[in-house]
Amino acid sequence: MDKNTIIEKINEFLIDEFEVEEEEIKPEANLTETLELDSLDFVDLVVAVESNFGVKLVAEDFTGIETLQNFYDLLERKINA
Repeated sequence: MDKNTIIEKINEFLIDEFEVEEEEIKPEANLTETLELDSLDFVDLVVAVESNFGVKLVAEDFTGIETLQNFYDLLERKINA
């Protein structure tokens, strides 16, 4: 799966499920501060990733993941591994 498809799907999910404003979705956006995702949101995000992309994410995968770009890169690595 190419990076643009991954980005589009994640952005759509953030808008639809987490009610994140589209203008807030930027690669440099901080997941917890800018997008205001909390620990329960991360659980929902993991479930959505697993069901939509078929990859398993564990807590250790989120080490160092602070921005949306970090998250896109993580998914690209996992999906294309």
